[in-house]
Amino acid sequence: MTYSFVIPIYNEAKTLPELQRRLAPILTGLNAATEVILVDDGSKDQSVELIRKICQNDPRFKLLQFARNFGHQIAITAGMDAAKGEAIIIMDADLQDPPEVVFKLIEKWKEGYEVVYAVRKSREGETWFKKTTAKIYYRLLKKLSQIDIPVDTGDFRLVDRKALDAFLSMREGHRFVRGMFTWIGFKQIGVEFERAERFAGETNYPFKKMLKFAIDGILSFSYVPPRMVLYLGAWIALIGLISAVYAVIGYFQGKTVPGWTSLFVLVAFLGGIQLIVLGMLGEYIGRVHEEVKKRPLYIVRERIGFSE
Repeated sequence: MTYSFVIPIYNEAKTLPELQRRLAPILTGLNAATEVILVDDGSKDQSVELIRKICQNDPRFKLLQFARNFGHQIAITAGMDAAKGEAIIIMDADLQDPPEVVFKLIEKWKEGYEVVYAVRKSREGETWFKKTTAKIYYRLLKKLSQIDIPVDTGDFRLVDRKALDAFLSMREGHRFVRGMFTWIGFKQIGVEFERAERFAGETNYPFKKMLKFAIDGILSFSYVPPRMVLYLGAWIALIGLISAVYAVIGYFQGKTVPGWTSLFVLVAFLGGIQLIVLGMLGEYIGRVHEEVKKRPLYIVRERIGFSE
């Protein structure tokens, strides 16, 4: 197998026929052994039924159906686990990642690059709020992160088998795939493209999911958040110490209510210390708790098109 397409699916019944139509000439034009792995992430519409029909009509298409919704990043991982190609192409099903850009990615791969990521020149059909917040977030992540994550990139990319094997060795549950691919290194390059408007349906990334995804990205590759809370706690403790000196002076001057000084000093100082401790341990302990359970990343309900 030369090429493996990995496409996560969640409630994409309206898009799947067009996705197949757009992919068919590309698969033929590649003139190589190719597979398309459609990973159904617990869809609630007719997506699975449509994928089954697609697999029956075209053996190059395969279905990997989850037992429930595990999330976009896990679906990408599952598809890559099952992929057999020497070059693995990750793209979304909503056609905002134009399949025709694949030829540009492959061209760079043949030049010797092991990870070729697509860089968004524009974002058609998206609201001003989403464009602005995305722009701010990716630049903030670049500054906070310990690795140099390219800005304006998503999961649309081509990955060489060597780089993929390195990526698949990482099995953490809270996954930020684009950051993980940056972390593994290898020879990487970006290819610019015009991101299209969603073909049909509604986005599967509402604000709540986007916020969680953004937090995962920052916490997975940066120790800045707990350090910021650490500094905040230190400043509060310092302010508490200064206030304590003021309160003691006021006590000897007879300007305070009896008992107020000791209570104020204690609350101010301990409040700062608590922020330090909680900021350092809270979120990261929760993530450690999730990881030590060693649960599988996903559960597969059905496979179609895969050999034993």
